[in-house]
Amino acid sequence: MTTAKRDTYTPETLLSVAVRVFNERGYDGTSMEHLSKAAGISKSSIYHHVAGKEELLRRAVRRALDELFGILDEEHARVGRAVERLEYVTRRMVEVLTAELPYVTLLLRVRGNTDTERWALERRREFDHRVAELLKAAAADGDVRADVEFGLATRLVFGMINSLVEWYRPDGRGAGEREVADAVVRLVFEGLRKEG
Repeated sequence: MTTAKRDTYTPETLLSVAVRVFNERGYDGTSMEHLSKAAGISKSSIYHHVAGKEELLRRAVRRALDELFGILDEEHARVGRAVERLEYVTRRMVEVLTAELPYVTLLLRVRGNTDTERWALERRREFDHRVAELLKAAAADGDVRADVEFGLATRLVFGMINSLVEWYRPDGRGAGEREVADAVVRLVFEGLRKEG
């Protein structure tokens, strides 16, 4: 039975198992032994695919970061009024978070204890800064409220979106991805857009 698993194990399926275990146990609380047991393969088989658990962490958070930064390269995030681009980016952030839930959950839980975690935190700050710049541009255009400081507004928007990792489950019993994205965009932009 173990041989069959080894024959069919890929770096992608190993990564999926590692992300699940990291999210359950915490990165620091996960050993190679835990990963080996969860994957049903030997530690040496894991080392055949990766140098160790930090490489798995880097691959996982890179996947989440690549998806998020990819949003900023999409046409609707680059062209048009700042408020429209910001609304598009907000919707896409929710869509990426729900589509890549385990990977984004792991990204949001890194604390900076390793080189990979510090790298991921720096990249997250860079992404947050770029979205905050969109909000600042929308405020400068007069399209969003000026009575809420943009740094605070940015943190509140990110807080709402990032909280999805704590409660959203794509099991078909609750709100679907599109419904969640619609609700977030509606709540954020009905509150942010300048009236009139």
